[in-house]
Amino acid sequence: MRWLREPLVQFLLIGAVLFIAFDLRGSDATGGQRIVVTPGQVDAVAAAFRRTWNRPPDEQELKFQLDEYVREEIAVREAVALGLDRDDTVIRRRLRQKFEFASEDALEATLPTDAELQAFLETYPDSFRTEPRLTLRQVHLGPQRGSALQDDASQLLARLEAAGPQADTRTLGDSRLLPASLDNTALSEVVRIFGDEFAGALLKAEPGRWVGPVRSGYGLHLVIVDSRDGGQLPALADVRPLVERDFMAERRKRALDAMYARLLARYPVVIERRSPTAASAAASGPMQ
Repeated sequence: MRWLREPLVQFLLIGAVLFIAFDLRGSDATGGQRIVVTPGQVDAVAAAFRRTWNRPPDEQELKFQLDEYVREEIAVREAVALGLDRDDTVIRRRLRQKFEFASEDALEATLPTDAELQAFLETYPDSFRTEPRLTLRQVHLGPQRGSALQDDASQLLARLEAAGPQADTRTLGDSRLLPASLDNTALSEVVRIFGDEFAGALLKAEPGRWVGPVRSGYGLHLVIVDSRDGGQLPALADVRPLVERDFMAERRKRALDAMYARLLARYPVVIERRSPTAASAAASGPMQ
């Protein structure tokens, strides 16, 4: 029996066993190994060819594509039978995606009502609120004024308040690099130019009155907000596509969470953790 210990003989025996097993499985009377290519699948193969080549396939080309489809089906079945799909991260993620997509199909068929969308809009107003837009003028006083900066700002503010909204500011201020005025400008752009603190103060300022000093990274500013628009919750009719998109995404998430909660009851889960000593040894790597 010494020949049974030879590696080549063992390899051939294993191959023979696998061949017989696959042959028996393939001859199963239940027909479980039949590959049936349906008319719909033939159409799908032809459509894929048309998308690639901008024309329908001829008979020879279609036969080649169908042969490739059958080969792929055979390869997939044999790979699954050998367990090659296990512990493969890419395959697991793709299967999860397909499973969740299939589970979401029923949700897509049910459109939300106006009442549901209105409630969603009111629940998450900040997601749909229009961005405020400001028209303003400002006078800048720079830090080069030193200890006199605060006093100069207070005195100049008094002059501007006395002159009112019509005050001429063309000759006032220290910087000619900063914009002296902004017209119907989005709040995010005001933040980009002057910073959060400056923009936040203008949201509280009463339009038509000089306020200050308002601080920025450039120094102090005396500012008048001529107009402030937006920042309001729009009507549902104006933002319906956006609300419906976010509503459906939230509904899908809730439905998936509920589905997994139901399915989890069917799967006892055991998480085996390393002991602290073993985990420390594994993290430090093998001994050199």
